[in-house]
This record gives sequence, C-alpha cells and structure tokens, in this order.
Amino acid sequence: MRPIETVHPRLRQMAVSVAERAVGAIIGAAVADAAAQPMHWIYNPDKLKEVLSELEPSPEFRPESANPFYRRTTGEQTCYGDQAYVLLQSLSHCGDVDVADLTKRYYEFFGPGTVYDLPLNDPYRPKEGPKVILPINGPWRNGSLKAFMRNVDAGKDETGSETDCQMDGVTKLAPIVALFAGRREMLDKVETAVRVTQNNDTCVAVTLAAARILEHFILNGPDANVLNVVLDQLKNPNRQNPQDLDNAVIAQLRQSSQTHEVCLVLCRERCTGS
Repeated sequence: MRPIETVHPRLRQMAVSVAERAVGAIIGAAVADAAAQPMHWIYNPDKLKEVLSELEPSPEFRPESANPFYRRTTGEQTCYGDQAYVLLQSLSHCGDVDVADLTKRYYEFFGPGTVYDLPLNDPYRPKEGPKVILPINGPWRNGSLKAFMRNVDAGKDETGSETDCQMDGVTKLAPIVALFAGRREMLDKVETAVRVTQNNDTCVAVTLAAARILEHFILNGPDANVLNVVLDQLKNPNRQNPQDLDNAVIAQLRQSSQTHEVCLVLCRERCTGS
C-alpha cells in the first residue's frame, strides 16, 4: 500500500471524506438512537402527536421519557443502540466479524446480572404470568435478545431467533458497514453479524438493503438518487449476496420512494400555499 503522503492530494481528500462519513454514520446512529429514546415505541398516533406538540420544533432528547413500555434516563440508548455499541466493541477488538466474540459480548451485556436483567425481561417468563405494569424502570430486553439468550443457554450453534424480524439489524448496522464499505465482503459480514441474534431471512434481506443504502452514502456522500441505485443493485442477477426475498424488498423500496415523492409534493404545496 502506498504511503498516504504519496497519494494525489485530491485522492487523499476523498479518502479522508469517506473515513469521516464512516465515523459520522456510527456517531450519527448512536446520537439519533439516544435522541429518540424518550419517545420510543409510542404506537398511539394521537399520543405521539400530543407529545410532539409539546416539543416542536425540537423533539429530540425529551427531558422526561414518554415511552409507554420502559423508562431510561435521557441520553441513554435503546436496546437497539446498545446492540450497535456491542457490535462496535467487538469489531474494534477483533478487526472483523468474530461470531464467538460477538456472541459472548452480547450475552455479557444483555444477560444475567446486567441492567437488562429485570423480571419482565426474563427470557423464560411465562406469557400467562401476572399482568405487567408498564412502563418498567430500566431498559427493555426485546424478543430477539430473549430468544438469543435462550439459544445460547441451550448450547445451540445458531443463536439467532428464527422468527424475529424486527428492525434490530437495520438499527445496529452502522459500525459494520462503516468498517467494510467499498469491500466485496461487506454484505456477507453484515449477514453474519445479523444472524447472531436474528436468524431470519426477512430480517436479513431488509438489513442488507439498508446496508447497501448506507454504504452508498458513506462512499459517495449525499445522493437523492440512492434508492434507484440500490434498486438497480438488487435487480442485478450478478449482485453480491443475493437473497430469495430481494424482489419483495424491491417492491417495498419502490413503494417507499413513491410515498417520499408524495410527501415532497405536499410539503411544497404547504410552503407555497398552493
């Protein structure tokens, strides 16, 4: 590899920019997770509108949690942000996706004796148990983490939940995409990491599409055409890491793109008064 001093200044600046965007992706994801945590999982639209009305135009980092399921101090992470943090630690320590190391770190961070070890978070808690009083004081150990713990306890080689297809994979992918952006093995590394806690094909397919989007931004910077770029990648028969559900992901991305265009039109109409 050529010393960076011998690289053309313009290329050197491009390299720095990519590195800065990679770091920015990690930090941005962590800050965004913490900023949204006090309003996490508010599924009632009227309640969410009420909470937001108190905070506009700056709803981030609400001083008091309005989360109906769990309460953490503002500035702390959700279970998704904490997973990204553990993944970052493992990547930093190993320099690669090391399944054994990542499994050990997840279990130690979310397992027995941790702040996540609350009665409601018990992975063996019977569903027909006493009625739960919400919100709980402390973080929430979600379904994929509970299944992961049960699988580790059972000594299974495949520790990820086979049924959970929530957004864990997407929300924690920034560190791994940042490390492997532009490298042929990036998508394979993402899939390997995701399946540690979510061994579910739907989750993997969606997460890989999100990884393609984030990689494009890291390598190229802002690009309003990113969805079309990723759609072209997913339609390519010779694409990296093909998934059986890629066509379903394509349909969802197209729908999202159309919805985005409608929102832009409505925003322009509101701004111009037309």
